[in-house]
Amino acid sequence: MSAPKALQKGDRVSWNTPQGRTQGRIVEKRTSDFTFADQDFIATEKEPAYIVESEKSGKKAAHQRAGLRKLPAKD
Repeated sequence: MSAPKALQKGDRVSWNTPQGRTQGRIVEKRTSDFTFADQDFIATEKEPAYIVESEKSGKKAAHQRAGLRKLPAKD
């Protein structure tokens, strides 16, 4: 199975939340370790993490690539 394609700032994506699947946009790509909302994330050039912003709530969250699904652009 091939690795998931890289994502870029501005890409529309979806991810799981306790309330179900939600969608939004990537607002930042991180390639070094960082802390977000009191949670530590490991990120590298080969395996970046992403800060996403929900279309519905406007809240931001951090996710690894495996937790994100790329969506078509919204008109």
